[in-house]
Amino acid sequence: MEKLSFYFALWSAKAAQLALRIIRKGGTTAPGKVALAICPDFLTRIGRPETLIGVTGTNGKTTVSNMLCDIFEAMGMDLVSNREGANIDAGAATSLIAAASLGGKCRKKLGVLEMDERSAARLFPVLKPDSLIVTNLFRDSMRRNAHPEYIAALMDAAIDRGTHLILNADDPISSSLAPLNSRTLFSVDKLAQEPPARENLVQDVRICPVCGERIVYDFRRYHHIGRAHCDSCGWHSPDPDYLLVAADEEAGKITVMESRIWQEYPMPSGEVYNLYNTLAAVTLLRSMGYAPEAIAAAMERLKVVQSRLRSEEIGRWQLTESMAKGLNAVACSRNFDMVSQTPGKKAVVLMLDDVFDEKSSSENIAWLYDADFEFLCDDSIVQILAVGKRCLDTRLRLLLAGAEAERVIAVPKAADAAGQVKLEACEKVFVLFEVYRHGQAMEVRDAIAERMRSA
Repeated sequence: MEKLSFYFALWSAKAAQLALRIIRKGGTTAPGKVALAICPDFLTRIGRPETLIGVTGTNGKTTVSNMLCDIFEAMGMDLVSNREGANIDAGAATSLIAAASLGGKCRKKLGVLEMDERSAARLFPVLKPDSLIVTNLFRDSMRRNAHPEYIAALMDAAIDRGTHLILNADDPISSSLAPLNSRTLFSVDKLAQEPPARENLVQDVRICPVCGERIVYDFRRYHHIGRAHCDSCGWHSPDPDYLLVAADEEAGKITVMESRIWQEYPMPSGEVYNLYNTLAAVTLLRSMGYAPEAIAAAMERLKVVQSRLRSEEIGRWQLTESMAKGLNAVACSRNFDMVSQTPGKKAVVLMLDDVFDEKSSSENIAWLYDADFEFLCDDSIVQILAVGKRCLDTRLRLLLAGAEAERVIAVPKAADAAGQVKLEACEKVFVLFEVYRHGQAMEVRDAIAERMRSA
């Protein structure tokens, strides 16, 4: 009876996929939802590829999983992935259904699945990835994720003992996951071109995970990412197997030290958080036995996912759009820091209202006071547009951070934003937007681009 339930779920889901292809709708989780509704243990029954790689973490998992897919495809491999689907159980099921035969066997030998860290209990024990990259664990939406240590505890209980972990040695939270599992660690050394570390409002690791005494950061890059030790008990950040020692933006190369040997790889993006993403992908591939030369060759044409970060020169201006999670103070702070460190006179359009929060609003704006809006109070930023339903809350936060009142404009309707950007006063325009506001943000971005072309 259970087998019949599985086959009925599989065939119904495949029929749903076919129907969606006919009406030209892709990237949906509907087939997976159909399968799980009919057969709740569907993921334990569906065939999985011979080698399955999972990618999880608070920030960077989409970039890393897409980067791995591009590299494997450049190597000529056919793989199953959820790059166009969701990273929860229904999304994983949808991807596996697409790769399955009518008998439920996976027709592909390799899989790369982005996995939501909050859904660890539903994904890790049933999918049992052979390798699991954990990019980092940060404070995320308080309503959904509570605290990174809570998420770490969920993941710790769910990770299969046979999964090999690829962990960020510079993150004291994620690097301590599943201590009995085999692991390979990566780290980014202090780079010559890096500005001095700035104090962040959110720094979730201040005490030793072993003895509870205050830890000392030998080097802190941002938030709790860096190298630390405890004078009381001797605890220290774990030693990395792969250390990024140099990043040359002009040459587009990173240098990675492995067993005291230096290897060069292409650098898709120079932002330090993307250096971590690139290094995570390289570490995974080296742990699987791929030669550095083969990895480097496959990475030559890599670009960071353009929906996440893209810049374009239009006339005398540079127009950049960058995505960040809504209600996520750390992701937004990274974007604010990037903007403030970019030379030139700048205007910034903020579209950070969470889409789902708008639909069933809790009116919880606490995350605004965890994000480093202070980074936007730089003299090089001549204008800030706070756009959306919570524009007045965002404007207030900016004023409290020290922004000059005449530089901050509240714009309730997105359609009005592009026309209010002072192009004559700036050289660069940044559109920073929440993940699910991509379509609306692109409308604003395109309207700004049209104004630039007309000028």
